[in-house]
Amino acid sequence: MRTTIRLDDDLLAEARELAAESRKNLSTFIEDALRAAIARARESSERGPLDLPTFGEGGVLPGVDLDQSIALLDPADLNP
Repeated sequence: MRTTIRLDDDLLAEARELAAESRKNLSTFIEDALRAAIARARESSERGPLDLPTFGEGGVLPGVDLDQSIALLDPADLNP
């Protein structure tokens, strides 16, 4: 398929240089790079949420809502 895209001049020059070094034409080089980027994006989205270990007792302190970052601040820091 043929399409038109806009690339930064420096990025295009670097892609052409790397394509030549790897003995590929520019189209093949860009296709390979795009396939690799898509594979990495899919892999990272398939990992799911990160489970962080916690230490100590009781977990979150009472009244702390981790969805509200302001709740993580020390109240003394809010009133100078």
